[in-house]
Amino acid sequence: MTTKRGPSITHFDFELLARQRIEESIAVKKALLEVGAIISLVVEVGHCLTAALRDGHHLFLFGNGGSAADAEHIAAELVGKFKLERRGLPVHALTLNTASLTAIGNDYSFDLVFARQVDAMGTRGDVAIGISTSGNSRNILSAIETANEKGLISVGLTGRGGGKLKALAEHCICVPSDDTARVQEAHMVVGHLLAEIVEIDLFSQQDRTLI
Repeated sequence: MTTKRGPSITHFDFELLARQRIEESIAVKKALLEVGAIISLVVEVGHCLTAALRDGHHLFLFGNGGSAADAEHIAAELVGKFKLERRGLPVHALTLNTASLTAIGNDYSFDLVFARQVDAMGTRGDVAIGISTSGNSRNILSAIETANEKGLISVGLTGRGGGKLKALAEHCICVPSDDTARVQEAHMVVGHLLAEIVEIDLFSQQDRTLI
């Protein structure tokens, strides 16, 4: 029996592909630097997170697919540590409890898998951070709507234009790109910046006694 083979890609220039993708990623990060309003907004959101945590509030992060992984990554930097040795912080990724996710999705709707958790655990003054590269994921929008109704501070991380999330979230950081992969890479730059701002704000040497 003869095994059929797919078309040969022997002559595909994978090194050129790698260079192009890295250049694209660098270009998006340069674009972040060139838009001063985005830098200012990242710093503003960082201070918002700091203020909430200092007052004893909690942060909740959520997203789908790669954005779910980003939510967990950012939460891990704050529950564990980013750069400074300090106590853990009350930060929750709402993507981790598979029993809750599947129960809510099965009994109600996938659109409510995060909103139901925000409703159950969020209180006024907490912060809800929804991550969606398109800004139009229905379960993210629903959770942000619930956060707003309950008096949480709402933050969106999204791509160019912001989708519906931009108008819904109190603060929305829109990465200037339409490419999902490049937006996700920039979201992690923003996530690391937020973690560093929080650590410096709360645990720098001169401020360490305040919390």
